[in-house]
Parts: sequence; C-alpha cells; structure tokens
Amino acid sequence: MLVSYNWLKDYVNIDDISAEDLAEKITRSGIEVEGVEVLNDGINGVVVGHVLEKEQHPNADKLNVCQVDLGKGETVQIVCGAKNVDKGQKVAVATVGAVLPGNFKIKRAKLRGEESNGMICSLQELGIGSKLVAKEFSEGIFVFPNEVEVGTDALEYLNRNDKVMELGLTPNRSDALSMLGVAYEVGAILGRDVKWPSTDYETNSEEASDYISVNVEAFEDNPLYVAKVVKNVKIGPSPLWMQGRLMAAGIRPHNNVVDITNYILLEYGQPLHAFDYDRLGSKEILVRRARKDEKITTLDDAERTLTEDHLVITNGSEPVALAGVMGGANSEVQSDTTTILLESAYFNGVTVRKASKDHGLRSEASARYEKGIDPNRTHEAAERAVALMAEYAGGEVVGGSVEVNTLKAEPAVVSTTVEKINSVLGTSITAAEVKDIFTKLKFDVTEDNGSFTVTVPTRRGDITIEEDLVEEVARLYGYDNIPTTLPVSAATPGVLTAYQAKRRKVRRYLEGAGLIQNITYSLTSDERAKQFALEDGKAIRLAMPMSEERSTLRLSLVPHLLEALQHNIARSLQANAVYEIGSVFIGKEGTVLPEEKERLAGALTGLWQQHPWQGEKKAVDFFVAKGILEGMFSMLGVNEAITYNRAEKDGLHPGRTAEILLDGESIGFIGQLHPEKLNELDLPETYVFELSLTALLGESIGEIQYEAIPRFPSISRDIALVVDRETPAGELEAVIKTTGGSLLKEVQVFDVYEGDKIDSSKKSVAFALRYYHPEHTLTDEEVTKVHTKVLQAVEEKFEAVLRS
Repeated sequence: MLVSYNWLKDYVNIDDISAEDLAEKITRSGIEVEGVEVLNDGINGVVVGHVLEKEQHPNADKLNVCQVDLGKGETVQIVCGAKNVDKGQKVAVATVGAVLPGNFKIKRAKLRGEESNGMICSLQELGIGSKLVAKEFSEGIFVFPNEVEVGTDALEYLNRNDKVMELGLTPNRSDALSMLGVAYEVGAILGRDVKWPSTDYETNSEEASDYISVNVEAFEDNPLYVAKVVKNVKIGPSPLWMQGRLMAAGIRPHNNVVDITNYILLEYGQPLHAFDYDRLGSKEILVRRARKDEKITTLDDAERTLTEDHLVITNGSEPVALAGVMGGANSEVQSDTTTILLESAYFNGVTVRKASKDHGLRSEASARYEKGIDPNRTHEAAERAVALMAEYAGGEVVGGSVEVNTLKAEPAVVSTTVEKINSVLGTSITAAEVKDIFTKLKFDVTEDNGSFTVTVPTRRGDITIEEDLVEEVARLYGYDNIPTTLPVSAATPGVLTAYQAKRRKVRRYLEGAGLIQNITYSLTSDERAKQFALEDGKAIRLAMPMSEERSTLRLSLVPHLLEALQHNIARSLQANAVYEIGSVFIGKEGTVLPEEKERLAGALTGLWQQHPWQGEKKAVDFFVAKGILEGMFSMLGVNEAITYNRAEKDGLHPGRTAEILLDGESIGFIGQLHPEKLNELDLPETYVFELSLTALLGESIGEIQYEAIPRFPSISRDIALVVDRETPAGELEAVIKTTGGSLLKEVQVFDVYEGDKIDSSKKSVAFALRYYHPEHTLTDEEVTKVHTKVLQAVEEKFEAVLRS
C-alpha cells in the first residue's frame, strides 16, 4: 500500500510530524513501512509556462521553436521536439539551471542553429513512471488546465511535493488497504481523531428505481449490491490534485469518472465500478454464477471463457463484468458517456480469488475483496463517489439507490482482562491505560473491575479472539516498552562455547576468503572410504545400505569435495573453491561404535582471480591454498606454532604435498592431487587440504601481545645460500630466525634457483632479512655482527655457501 503523506493530512492532523518520523512510529506499532519516497527528490527549477507562439524549426522537420512566458514578464525561446506542443498551452518548463531526475542539469543550448533556453517537459522527464502517465500524454509533453497560474511551481500542481510511504502489509491487516484505514492507525498511534470526507450532494426529483432493477441469484457470493445513477456527466480529465494522488499511489489516471472510482477505492478500500448506462443494453442488473463456457470480453480487450465457479454481473442476459475483478468492454465508460450506473458491492473473497487466479487478472479491486473489505463502507463509498461525480463531472445525481441486501455484518464482541494482558506481555499496565488504548483505536469498550468488553468495528475483521486484543494493546503500548526478562529457570544467558565460537570464526574466515561451504553425505563407498584419511582406522559398513555408493561411513571429507568439483566443472563453472566442516568416523578394533571426529577440509581448482577488463587471470596454485590456511592460523592465533614438513600421501603429488604440524604434532596435510588421480577424476590441477579441527581449535593460546610500531628505520640484507637440493627452505629459515635473535624481525624467501650456473646437486635459496631496534636507529656494526652469526649458523648446520 502506497500512502501519500499530503493526502493523509485530509483525515488526521499530522502537520507536526515528518513523514520519516511517522513512518518510524507506524513501523514500531506493527505495520512495517518499507520506505519513504520523496517524489520531487533531486528536482528543482520546474515552473508552469505558457506557450505564446509555436513555429516550425527552420532546419529540422521534427522540432518546433516556441516562445514561452515563464511569468513575471519573462519570455524565453525553447526548442521542443514533442508532437503535441502547441500555441496557447500551459506546460511544465525546466528553466536554465534546473535539475531533473538523474542529476540532469538544464543549460542554454543551440539546437540546429536555434537558441533554446530551457526544456518543455513530459511527465516521464519529471520522474513519473511511464505506466502512470495518462495515455493522451504518454508520448508527449504534459498540458496543464488553463486555470493554473503561469510562473508557479509545476511540481506542486502535480502533487510531486509529497512523500510516499510504502506499507508492507500482512494479509490480516486489510483494513490498512485504504487511506481511511491508515488514518485510523495513525490516529491511534498519535492519539488523534479521524476526519471523514464529505458525502453531501443534491439529487433531482427522479428515483434510481425508475432506471434500473437489481436481482441477485448467488446470495452467498454477493450478499450486498448497491446501484446508483448519475445523469448528464461530462467525461474529461479529473482535477490535477486527484491525478497527482492517484499517480502517487501507483494508479494511472484515465478520465474523471474512472478516476473517481479508483480514488474511492484508495480512500475507503471499497472497490466500485462505473457502467455506461446507455451501453448496458437493459434496465436490469442480474448477479449470478457464469454458465459453462460462457464468454466475456473484459476491459483489456481479451475474450475470456468462464466456468460455473465465476461470478458475473449481467444485464439480464449477457455478462457485463467479472464480479470484483474487471468490467466488460461492452459497458465501458467512454468519451461520449452521459449516464453512469455506479456499482458498489460486497463480494465473497473466495469467489473473487478463484476468478482472479483462473484468468490471471490481479487488480487493486480483487486484492481488496480477497483480503476482506469493511461491509459497512459499501453504502458510504457509493455516496462519496456520486458526490465527487456531481462536483467534478458535472453530474446530476438521481435520487435514492437500488440494492439487494442480505448481508449480516455485526461487529465482533471480544472480552479480556487486565490480568490476562499483563500475564501475556509481562507488563504492569493499568486498567486505565488499557481502556485508553482501546479508545484510541476507536473501539467501543466497557470496563468492569479490570474486565473489558470490546465491540470491534467491522473495519477490523482481523480481531476475533482475546489474543487479538492483547496484541493490539501490546503494539499500541509499544513493543519497546515491554520489559526484557529471562526465563525464571535460567541462571545465565546461553553463550557459545570457546570451541563453537572459534568454529564460527573459521567459517566466516573461509567464506570471506572466497570458499563456499559444502555439506556432503557422511556415507561413501568402500573404495573411497579410506582415501586421504588423516589416521588409520577401520571403515564401518552399514548393515543394510541403500546403495553401494552410500554404504560406508567416511574417514575423510576430501573425496566428497572432489565430487562437488566434478559436478561444478561438468556445468562449465571454471572457478571452484569449496570447504566443509564435518565429522569422520574412525572404527577401532574391538569396538562396535566408531569414534566421531570433526574435520575441516577444502578443495580448490581453476581460476582464483580474474579481471576481465585488464585481461588478467590467476590460477589456483599450492601457495594460494597454503596462504588461505596461513591466514586462518593467524586469525586463530596459532601461526607461530604451525610448521610444514614435506610429505608423501596416496593420491597426492609427491613433490607438492606438506604435512601440517601444530607444536610438532601432525594435524593434517595440504597438497596437489596426483596427476593420475586428476586423470581418473577428469579434473584440472586441484589442491586439497584436511585438518583435525578438534586439535586446531582445542589449542589454547595466550592473550594477544601487541608490539609498538617501529619509530626508527630498519636495515635490509639479502643473502643467497647454496645448499644441497634436498635441504628444505623452511629449515634454513628456522635457523636464520633463531640465530637472528630480537633484532631480526622478518625473513622471506624471494628466489630459488637451480640451473647450469651451480652444481646439479645444489640449489640457491635467496632470503630477504630485515633488522630493526625498537629503541634506537641501528648501526651497520650492530647489523653486521648479527648477520655474521646468521651466516655462520647456516654454514655449520647445512654447509651452506654464500653465493657470489
């Protein structure tokens, strides 16, 4: 429901509260306001102009040169390409310096050699959607009525100086599908009265019964039908204020009569339909169920085949409307219509929904009938509509109305007590406060020693039981005012354990790093059960498996992640990075049940980064996978305790696999799949890891110790060490760090060389070392002393030679 802030002022005094503050209060009372749209946001400098002269552009067939009066004696020349621009019109003009939607600024310009000082605007250029623009102005500029004043704000005439609140209504709050319903809600929130619109009009001496008779065969579907007649109407545009309000509510203007019926729909929540009396074809209205395969051509010019489930309005013989959904083309109000037959009826929501669904016709009217309308507004809405037709269509209202009324609509009477309310809400609301809330809601209420008997008006059909009254008290009292309490039995609020909190951090980290969580089966085949397992164990087979593929409890998470990669790649997904946190099941000899352990595993293949604009692509490699794990270890605070050893494992590449150790104890592995395994699975280069999550998250760490940012410059030294090919670079790095002591802050490998420049059994590993002291600037002597010790240590330990 779209609610115009300016329109709402007609019914309730809200001058002292902004649209944004009002939206906040409505949301806090239980109806969510999804947004507040400022209709003239970013628009300025648009005024009403008067086209004094229009001449053909000398150098362009589709352009016109117009002389436009902007008021206050100012006349400017504007070049306009609209087909419908003409002399004598009053139009919307964006003056030089004006700003239109999209931050489009109007400047002086020359178009084909002719100066143009502004722009004559269409409604679309003023930010109004094409679907909301009247058909006559859909392909050109908008033309104002002659009575508008030249030089004044054009947006004000179009009701664009407004703010529109969008209400996200639940199905039970159909009462708020009207401006009056919203006014009652706002009045209750602010404690203010609601002003109803005027329905005063004069009638002629005739009677509506002389023009029409009404018969209803399907009383259950249509218990109330009211018909009124208005003569001598003059079809034309509706007043600008009405068009503006309809557009703000998302409805396109048509003509004064149709716009009035739509206006009442929004104002009262009561759908109406206007028939052209002279095109009706008879003096009878008969409401009945449609006959099988009966036809009707609706207002959208579509021929529809009806069934016996559909309710139709007929002229006694043929259908002229699909009840509650859409009128028929054979009785449509047109430009030559002079007599209106106005329908205001109460239709069964289930019947309307059936027709709406069967024909794919979802209308503002059908939506309200489906959710339920207030039966006591059916007469009032008809009276308001004919009053507006008399005022804005020059109509002559025929006296009386013709109706069939078998409707029994009695207000609900519901009781509750202040004790019940307080026990449910956990509050200490007094009886006086409860009575005041019901009074603000405009409910009739009587109190007897804390017991309330409430007569609920028919507009609030959602209130039928005691709990509904408790809810009304809660939301008007204010959910924020209801005290927060813990259950009596709870000594402390529940919290995550340290292990659970760390596991959640791991999930967030991995997803932030670009991996997608997978949840796979705990069951696999006998063949794959032990693949990639971290520890030896007996595979546990089910006694009655559903299939051989899901017959055995897994000992590793990796095989199923590889299945996921196969599935994705078969569907042309080139970038794949997945992880899983789940259990494996380790069977032990002599035990019936396996031991369940939690693992973390990941699998990465394809592209890791891709920048199409720069043409840059980066494939996953070992160090991408290792870097992800190192970031996780750092986040958990265990990076200093982690080391890597070269390892060999079935299914993994022998030269690109590492064992991961925590404080010297193995907790998992990382590596590239063996080429044979890749061929077997038909996968590109793929990297996997699996860790014992229990061991990793169970590691206790001390408090984080921060070091001050160094105030003094550092000194960098690079060394290239020639060592045996089999010497791990990690061992070299460990010795360098230990020997460097407190002055050596960073050690990084930046090059490894093997080639014809050195012995074939040797390799060169280059390190970048950075030294600094937190208290003073280092001297060359201090650095040289420590650096020499480092070189001596690697020479003694690995027979390393400094490469010249």
